Amino acid sequence: MDSIDSTGQTGPAQAGTAGDNRQQTATERRRRELLEAAERIVLRDGPGASMNAIAAEAGITKPILYRHFGDKGGLYRALAVRHTDALLANLRAALDAQALRRERVEATLDAYLVAIETRPQVYRFLMHPADEDNPSESGFDVGRHSAPLLRRLGEELAKVISERLDLGPDGAERARVWGHGIVGMMHAAGDWWLRERPCSREQLVRHLTDLLWGQLATAKDLANGPGF
Repeated sequence: MDSIDSTGQTGPAQAGTAGDNRQQTATERRRRELLEAAERIVLRDGPGASMNAIAAEAGITKPILYRHFGDKGGLYRALAVRHTDALLANLRAALDAQALRRERVEATLDAYLVAIETRPQVYRFLMHPADEDNPSESGFDVGRHSAPLLRRLGEELAKVISERLDLGPDGAERARVWGHGIVGMMHAAGDWWLRERPCSREQLVRHLTDLLWGQLATAKDLANGPGF
């Protein structure tokens, strides 16, 4: 007869739960290893990274890669979440720095530009299609997958703005407009800058901050808030 512990759980069930946890941990570890292999290929090949090359880098067959991610879209989404999480952490750190508001705005813009400048191949993989170079994967729609990434960045920035600035009775709406607008500006300007390099990163940051330095500079901090 199975014994029951203080939680009311029987012995075999406990063993099953432990086994399930070990299996989940092993699966998560394997998935992380596959994503790291994918990143190495993306850093090498950029938008031209193929599932065949990623599978070879990971030392597995393509069907096994599909088993973990479904298709290139699934792999893309996993990589996008991984890099968006890291980017958001850097943006929050810049916003939370002990500095004047303009300096923090400049640091936040710079954090985004540093991310795309230091890993341009990853950025291009996440944001630009390569169908013309990979006809076998021409069904992959990068635009359909990149839009949610930008929307997430916009919503996260809107949350920061609404928590820190007193924008009046329509503050929530305005914060979302500003959040998505700023992300759209960073994305469009950063994309153009990465392609043409018309100026230094520091100059671009200064120019973009000058553009923002209108109502953002005059809005008062929210009472009892952390300040923007």
